[in-house]
Amino acid sequence: MKDFFVQDAINQGKGNVTLQGWVYRERKSSKVGFIVLRDSTNIIQCVVKKDSVDAKSWNVMENLSVECSIKIAGEIVEDSRAPTGYEVRATTLELVGGSEVFPITKDQSKEFLADNRHLWLRSRRMNAILKIRSTVFGAIHEYFRNKNFYEFQSPIFQGTQCEGGSTLFEVNYFGKPVYLAQTWQLYAEAGIFSLENIYCIAPSFRAEKSQTSRHLTEYWHAEAEITWADFNDVINLGEGLIKHVIKNVLEKNKHDLEILNRDIEKLKLSLDNPFPRITYDDALKILEEKNNLKVEWGKDLRTVEEDELVKNFDTFVIVTHYPKKVKAFYMKESPSNPDVVHGCDFLAPEGYGEIIGGSEREPDLEKIKQRLIEQGEDPDDYGFYLDTRKYGSVPHGGFGMGVERLLAWLCASGNIKEVIPFPRTMRRVTP
Repeated sequence: MKDFFVQDAINQGKGNVTLQGWVYRERKSSKVGFIVLRDSTNIIQCVVKKDSVDAKSWNVMENLSVECSIKIAGEIVEDSRAPTGYEVRATTLELVGGSEVFPITKDQSKEFLADNRHLWLRSRRMNAILKIRSTVFGAIHEYFRNKNFYEFQSPIFQGTQCEGGSTLFEVNYFGKPVYLAQTWQLYAEAGIFSLENIYCIAPSFRAEKSQTSRHLTEYWHAEAEITWADFNDVINLGEGLIKHVIKNVLEKNKHDLEILNRDIEKLKLSLDNPFPRITYDDALKILEEKNNLKVEWGKDLRTVEEDELVKNFDTFVIVTHYPKKVKAFYMKESPSNPDVVHGCDFLAPEGYGEIIGGSEREPDLEKIKQRLIEQGEDPDDYGFYLDTRKYGSVPHGGFGMGVERLLAWLCASGNIKEVIPFPRTMRRVTP
């Protein structure tokens, strides 16, 4: 296994090094060649002089092309003219894997890059995004495990819907229709009666006929469910999670954020300040008075209204107490107003939309049945879920966070499809 990387060489700063990687850039003359070598950690300039290497090494240099994999040995020295401030003066050069003419050059269209996603992953931009993505997933696990949550999995094949029948992917399951999971929630609410506080990170599937920059048909969902908890506990848990993720990315991915030209001061605002919490009614008032947008009470906030609302804040803003009729059947009615529920959405700054949706769960069995009927569902199809209210139910709640939406904000990406290795949309299932 490789145990020495480009960044290790840069950190070493001087002396002899042996590096393995890919040719990111190359140019050559009759007497000298320049290679920008890349690996997973960074890039570094390498200089190959004809009179400083053997004939075999120089023959490799003469025939080298972009994306060849190579092994190069030499002395690393500081050089301010080099891309990362250091260069390797080669003594030997070995070809490991040759490369045909690499199809990705400058100024390629987004569609071309999508068609060649398997190769575009090698770009410095995608490398930086994927490193941040890895940090985010690790931070989510760390946050919940540090709070003594158990990781809990639910099935991908599910017999009932949770978030909306119009966005289901139906699968022929041995002659019977089942659906790809939209969320783990119904199964999680069964799991809490054993493990109490649980979380998962898993793919979710939404058959939304949307071609916006915010939607994927397959995305990664970080979800949590907590017991002996009220609405504020759910909100506090979600805010803590986002702050923990931001903190980890700022600590571990400064260089990657620089590659992406991300303004880290905007990230720090949401790390260092509490998230404002406003009710749905407050949101409508702000939109009318400050954004000149009048929304009829009872309508859900659309993307345009969310984008306008967050212009009034520098951090995430949490909107609570939505009208019951626009929210899911499992959200708890407010004791002070049965027309609204203890549900919340976390809206990201800079117009990146809803990142977390959560709620306290409705404890009343009959209210859940009635809500299901009102939404055109048969309560008999939810027998296992209704059992959770029959046998020792406790106050509980939870949320789901769209990991790619959070990543898009962290990376200042204009399109959610950029922050997942292989995006799936209405029109794309390959590569």
